[in-house]
Amino acid sequence: MPYVNVKITRESATAEQKAALIKGVTDLLVQVLDKNPATTHVVIDEVELEDWGLGGLPVEEFRRRQKTPAAG
Repeated sequence: MPYVNVKITRESATAEQKAALIKGVTDLLVQVLDKNPATTHVVIDEVELEDWGLGGLPVEEFRRRQKTPAAG
């Protein structure tokens, strides 16, 4: 009984996109590990941007820095 937890930032994922993630993850487990889709659980958690960090920064600041060309 596989359980997969997908965490994404709470931005604009639609119900259709989430359904596609659930199907895609389930299909991958069926193809790679021969798991039964009827007993495969996929949970999507949406995390507020201020609760997500990357590279030691809040994700919004990290993204801003990625868009800004490096000085030099």
